[in-house]
Amino acid sequence: MLDTLITSKTRIKLLLKFFLNESTSSYLRNLESEFGESSNAIRLELNKFEEAGLLNTSLEGNKKIFKANITHPLFKDIRNILMKHTGLDQIVEEVIQKLGDVERVYLVGDLAKGINSSVVDLIFIGNLNKKYLINLIEKSEKIISKKIKYIIYSEEEFLVYRKQLKNELFILWVKE
Repeated sequence: MLDTLITSKTRIKLLLKFFLNESTSSYLRNLESEFGESSNAIRLELNKFEEAGLLNTSLEGNKKIFKANITHPLFKDIRNILMKHTGLDQIVEEVIQKLGDVERVYLVGDLAKGINSSVVDLIFIGNLNKKYLINLIEKSEKIISKKIKYIIYSEEEFLVYRKQLKNELFILWVKE
């Protein structure tokens, strides 16, 4: 759907990279190797986003670092569109409602890094109804046409695992 509205594949990759996880940052050469595209095509798109105020930049040595401008009035709207495009909004709503005692749900893996992927990696914190979770995941996979991998941790287990993650963790849901 998104590729119908936005014809530039590079632009879509950049949107996913920077707007799915607001803590993601990167520089041109890193994006070039990650996307497998020419630096010129990426540079043109980055400049457009920067001119529109959608990306902030900073310098680290001789590298120009790009990061989403979370104060931009369209940031939340763009992020919501990307959540719908990746199917994350449907997964979260479907899964949380009847799962049991869910404290938090995190997105990890490629999607958390802003890289489009056919796999959705989730971490659930709490005491869940596993049978129900498996049933919902099977249904969600059909809806969004993506494979869903998950792991369930207690709060204590997650604290140990959390240390291994850097900015590769994106919170999808928190118990109110």
